[in-house]
Amino acid sequence: MKKILFLLLLVTLTMNAQSVDRLFSKANKLYKMEQYQAAIDMYKTIESEHMISSDVYYNLGNSYYKLNKVGPAIFYYEKALQLNPDNEDVKNNLIFARRLALDNIKPLPKTIWQKINENYLQRLTYNEWAIVVVLFSLAAGLLFLLYYFNNTTSKKRLFFVTSLIAFIGLLVSLTITYKQYNYIKNTKEAIVFSAKSDIRNAPTLNAEKVFTLHEGTKVFVLDAVDNWKKIKIADGKLGWIIASEIREF
Repeated sequence: MKKILFLLLLVTLTMNAQSVDRLFSKANKLYKMEQYQAAIDMYKTIESEHMISSDVYYNLGNSYYKLNKVGPAIFYYEKALQLNPDNEDVKNNLIFARRLALDNIKPLPKTIWQKINENYLQRLTYNEWAIVVVLFSLAAGLLFLLYYFNNTTSKKRLFFVTSLIAFIGLLVSLTITYKQYNYIKNTKEAIVFSAKSDIRNAPTLNAEKVFTLHEGTKVFVLDAVDNWKKIKIADGKLGWIIASEIREF
């Protein structure tokens, strides 16, 4: 019975994958024919089936870009980069899309640690860093056993030093994994979808307007009250925006 259920599940997954491939090919053809809205609808059908990929999001971004819809274009490029941070095509197109955004926000200067974190450490997800932790722990354990059971002085010294290095690597990678997990868990990014949004100093319509944002600007979501979101932008400014005017990713 279990084998039959497994085969049925396997057949269903295979059929779903084939169906998604056909939809993806049709959507790509529509894009090449410059029928961008029709292509978007088909890509979103794939998204609704939870068969997402970096390519689907990338093509959605391209389709919206062709329709000069800056917010959705940047939104889907960002989602594509979440799944494949090293995709150079997505990075390049995201640069072009951001140039269409009206807001020119100068980011705060980054510390050395922030630069290292962004340029190097964030190249791996926290799941990938967890794998590094496991590898270091296995290496440290194996090297310590070799040290403990070896009778040669020179080899014991070698295994002790290498096991110590592996243990330090374990601690460092464990710390990075923990920090990356907390960063992903606590950092909520969003894109402004409204053509123009008034940012206020409190979550009410009669509160003072502190600045204005336009479609395509990335913000960081810090808090939520009713239908308002507290946001922070790249230059450090804080304010409240109506939740429906942004979309988190």
